[in-house]
This record gives sequence, C-alpha cells and structure tokens, in this order.
Amino acid sequence: MFVPSCGIRTMFHVKPGADDPTPARPEPIPARLQVPTPRRSPDRPPEEPRPKTAQPSQKTGPMDREHHFPSPKAVGPLMLRSRKPGRHEARHMMDAPTTTTDAKDADEHEPPPVDGKEPPISRGPSADAVLVRRTLAEIAPIADRVTSYFYALLFVRHPGLRDMFPVAMDTQRDRLLKALLTAAEHMDDAPVLTAYLQNLGKGHRKYGTHPTHYPAVGEALVGALARYATTWDDATQAAWVRTYTTISQIMIDAAAEDERTAPAQWHAEVVSHDLRTPDVAVVTLRPDQPYPFLAGQYTTLETPWWPRIWRHYSFASAPRPDGLLSLHVKAVPAGWVSNALVHRARPGDVLRLGPPSGSMTVDHSTDTGLLCLGGGTGIAPIKALVEDVAEHGDRRPVDVFYGARSGHDLYDIDTMLRLQKTFPWLSVHPVTGAQGHLPDAVCRYGPWGERDAYLSGPLGMVRRGVDALRGAGVPSERIRHDFLAELAPATSG
Repeated sequence: MFVPSCGIRTMFHVKPGADDPTPARPEPIPARLQVPTPRRSPDRPPEEPRPKTAQPSQKTGPMDREHHFPSPKAVGPLMLRSRKPGRHEARHMMDAPTTTTDAKDADEHEPPPVDGKEPPISRGPSADAVLVRRTLAEIAPIADRVTSYFYALLFVRHPGLRDMFPVAMDTQRDRLLKALLTAAEHMDDAPVLTAYLQNLGKGHRKYGTHPTHYPAVGEALVGALARYATTWDDATQAAWVRTYTTISQIMIDAAAEDERTAPAQWHAEVVSHDLRTPDVAVVTLRPDQPYPFLAGQYTTLETPWWPRIWRHYSFASAPRPDGLLSLHVKAVPAGWVSNALVHRARPGDVLRLGPPSGSMTVDHSTDTGLLCLGGGTGIAPIKALVEDVAEHGDRRPVDVFYGARSGHDLYDIDTMLRLQKTFPWLSVHPVTGAQGHLPDAVCRYGPWGERDAYLSGPLGMVRRGVDALRGAGVPSERIRHDFLAELAPATSG
C-alpha cells in the first residue's frame, strides 16, 4: 500500500529488541496525516456509507497531532498529468507482478506549467526522483530490516490493521520493497507510473483497504526510512512527502472510480480439475458474476485453505461465451496456494478472485507479427493470445516458442500443435532443456526486430529472454511481460 507522509518532526521511541538489538533512539517521523479523499466528479452521486473495516488506532501520543498535507495539485515537479497513453505505453503498464519494459524517453514527460508558461522539458531525473532513489539505494542492503521495522511500527501503532495481512509476512515484505523500487524507477514517466499505481489501487480493494488506512501506513513507512537511511534531511523528507501525496491520491482515486463499476472481488466455483502431470493442473472456474478481462491478463486468487494469501495466475484462454475461466497451476515447493490448487482443490470448492490486471495484450489496430515465449505454465497466457488473434480474424504471423525441462513437461503441447494445424499463420516451436535455454533457442531463429514480443514463465526465463531479445535487436518498447516490479533496475541518483 502506498501512502502519503507529512513533513513534521516529532520524537518517537521504540522499545529495544522490537525488531533489532540496537537501543531505541529519537527519530524524525511524521505526525498524523490528513486523509486524502477520492475526487468526485460533479455528476457523481454521493457514496453510500461503507461497511466498517479495521481502522487505525485512536490512542493518543505524538502521532495524534493534526497537520495539513500538501494538495496533490501542488506537489511541484512530480505532478502527474492524466492523459491517455500511447499504443506502446499502454502495453507495458501494469500492477505487480506486472508488465513493462524500459521507461519511455524523457521527452514523453512534461513538467507542469509555471506562471502560465510551459517550462523547458527536463531530460534528466527530477530532484525528487534523485532523493527518493538515493534513499532506496541506501536501504537496499538492509531491506529485510527496513521492511520488518516498518511492519513492526505499523502493527504496534495500529493493531487493528494486522488482520488485513497474511499470517506469514515473508512474501509481503518482499512485495513492499519491489513496489517501492518500481515506483521510484518510473517516477519521471507519468503514464507508466500512473497506470501502475491505478492498478495497485484497484487491486487493493480486495483487501478491504480504505482511504483512512493510507496515513497509518505512511507514518510507519517514513518512520522506517528515517531510521535506516544513511542520508535523511529536510529535503529528502520533503521529497517523500510530495511523492507519496501524489502516489496515494492516484491509488485512492482509482479505487473510488473502480468501485462504481466493479466489485472488489469475485467468488468463483471450481467446475473442473484436470491433473495434466503430477504437479500441473488445469483448473476451470465459474465466477459468480461476469468477469471482464482481456486475453493475456492475469488475476489474483485466494483459496479457502490459506486466507489472506493471494497469488497471481494468468488466464489460459481468451474470454469465453460461457464465462468460464481457465488457469494453469504448477505446484511449487513450499507453495501453499499452488499446492492447494493442484492437490486439494476439487469441483465445488469456491475461491476468491481479485480484479483482472496486466497489459500483455494484443493491439488489434495493427497487423504486427507476434513472437511469444512461454516457459512451463507460462504457456497459459500465450495460448490465450493465440486464441485472441484467431477470434479477431487476424492473419499476422505468430511464432510460439514453448519451453520446458523435458518433453514430458510440455503438458499442453498437443493443444498448441492442434492450433498450429488449424491456423496457417501460427508456428509452434517446442524447446526442451537439451536444446539450451529457451531465449537462446529463440535467437537462433529470426530476425525478430519487427515483431511484438511476449514473454511469460519463471522470472529467470523472462529476465534472460528480455536481455536476449534486446541483444537480438528487438526494441525495448516491443517487449511485453508481467514482471515490472521484479525487473525494475536498482535505483540510483
């Protein structure tokens, strides 16, 4: 959850041993933050009263002083302009695990007008971006301590919020830092950052997140950064204030807008469970209400056996007339959700789904050919893309490279070969470990410089694939995947 913070210095002491053995010391942290509210259009009716959810603690103390927070319209050089993204931009915006490639050139970002005049376009990072990235670079070597301290502050000050998080916090801690790095990397690319945060805001609705929760999280976040950052001064704190004012408002507005047209979550009944290999299952679901999505997108899923633990799964087909949803799931070692779906789920079980997300979708306004790499169960969204091209009557060339360790692990190769026989524009290339890494095999064919490339599979495969395709001459803006946060480069000044 991203939140605003306030630039006021107070004194706060943490008991020694709460999360590290060092003695407590005074820390510069923000006072209680003013709660941002969703912007409402003039024709929008007043909202109905919300059901009560966990609220921040009302205990008195140094965090209870009320202070005004800068308006999102006055956040200086970080003001993000709303505009419809271009074709290539829209393809690499998304929520975590998320998809993107490199940010657009600096001339795509325009600073706000000053005194009615458009200032010169800045080709370097903004001053706030430099300071925020410096903080993140400083805490990167001790990220585990920072995130542990952040959650300790949050739950001590606001114990009512603990129930919104999973019992096991390891994955949650990783996600916080990844989200921070992703936002920092794209601070000066308004369209990419805005779309990423809008997806986060919409996705957080399924957790029961309310605008009043943002200040509580912001106080804990800035408190943790102030404690562990090597360089923390007034200018750095002010940069974080402006940054998180903007970030929180984008997320809150997106959630409020999404609430008008979509539920926070869907219930979906398992209608079939097909065990393709000892550790791979195809699970078909029937949602309790229409679930709008695009081929290539993914959902977040919660099982009844592991409450509050959500995992991402891509849809394995284009939208179907019967409304059913198909997922490919591989049970991974120590994977609570994946093992439950593969070995425990049966028809009749009911799961919960978050909203669809991801921009690894086909642009049907062009006839550009597609190059698709699917590793393991990563073939699921690739198959959906092929179906989508077929349904739109396109005859663009599509090459699918389907990789796995062995032929036995190519569990859906028969389906892909049937599609190849049906559509003459489709070429399917099976790749096993004996032929080397999947990205290396792809580069032996080609050239691919004029194709739109899609990568889906394990993170390591996608990372190697992005590097290999760039090296083979595929422009970065033509490469799509769903690992925006994981592949965000280390921040620097």
